[in-house]
Amino acid sequence: MIAFRLHSIGDIRLEEIAKPVPGDGEVLVAVRAAGICGSDIPRIYRTGAHIHPLTCGHEFAGEVVETGAGAKSWMGKRVGVFPLIPCKSCSPCQNGQYEMCRNYGYLGSRQDGGFAEYVTVPQDNLLGLPDAVSFEQAAMLEPMAVTVHAMRQAMGTVSGTENAGQGTAFAGKKAVVCGLGTIGFCMLLFLREAGLSDLLAVGNKDFQKETFRKLGFAEESFCDSRKEDVGKWLAAHTDGKGADLFFECVGKNETLLWAIAHTAPAGSVVLVGNPHSDMTLPRDVYWKILRNQLHVTGTWNSSFTHDPADDWHYVLERLAKKRLDPSLLITHRFPLEDLMRGFLLMRDKSGEYGKVMMVRR
Repeated sequence: MIAFRLHSIGDIRLEEIAKPVPGDGEVLVAVRAAGICGSDIPRIYRTGAHIHPLTCGHEFAGEVVETGAGAKSWMGKRVGVFPLIPCKSCSPCQNGQYEMCRNYGYLGSRQDGGFAEYVTVPQDNLLGLPDAVSFEQAAMLEPMAVTVHAMRQAMGTVSGTENAGQGTAFAGKKAVVCGLGTIGFCMLLFLREAGLSDLLAVGNKDFQKETFRKLGFAEESFCDSRKEDVGKWLAAHTDGKGADLFFECVGKNETLLWAIAHTAPAGSVVLVGNPHSDMTLPRDVYWKILRNQLHVTGTWNSSFTHDPADDWHYVLERLAKKRLDPSLLITHRFPLEDLMRGFLLMRDKSGEYGKVMMVRR
């Protein structure tokens, strides 16, 4: 088979390698679609992976074409793939919080992932797909589930569904989403689907503004941080009160300060973006957390426990019922053989892009 193999920092090659053989409890997935995550680019070009050589790619879906012992029931099934492989023995795993596993494996960063024709996957990491969900949509299950996990952190219902999506937890609330990559746009879609209509967004690209409009959001609810004083804009659009919910999807000091300064008393700040550098808080900003009794929470990965209430099933149900369509965020589709163009597009930012996807028929 062919696969993109990362041999060292910046050394990624399309190579012919042996097709893997599934072991006990594993299946061989023929990859039909795989998204390039923003984290794949620094992994390939700046930091490297945990092991080399490695096939990157953790956002993917496909069809089971071969099975090992104990996994025969998956043969021929269309599947999405949860990339985190929990140890199931540490304290978080014992509590069913696999996303916080202390000793995990991970497809695409710690073991071979989806930028290949085939990949072996533990059957416990598979999610069967209904016919109504396309492979491209299923390849976006991972970032969508990460989004839902963050949204549920704001509601305090990470593992439950008593409020999530019922339109009651968010009734009358105002939310800000700062940072409009794939996660930021998915956040807007899921918040709207959950019943929140008063949504503001902060971005910094013309392409983001146009996508925001195409998704059906009001143009006046978009703040272009290149052209506006974000603090003044947020104050004006929240009547000086601040937002009830603020999702920081960038990971920079500046955006963190906006979040704390413009969240209403007793409001919630959810930190979603991976940090670009050290994060520091001036004393006056820290005082705002105390005086406004803000709920500041981090979020990490997503819950996949095979329970219908977990994040992945939450997303899949809405895709199957066509409550939202993430494929609207896909701007580039490449065959596997040509996927290097996608890596370079995202590395060099040589053009506007949303979700960049590898697609195999």
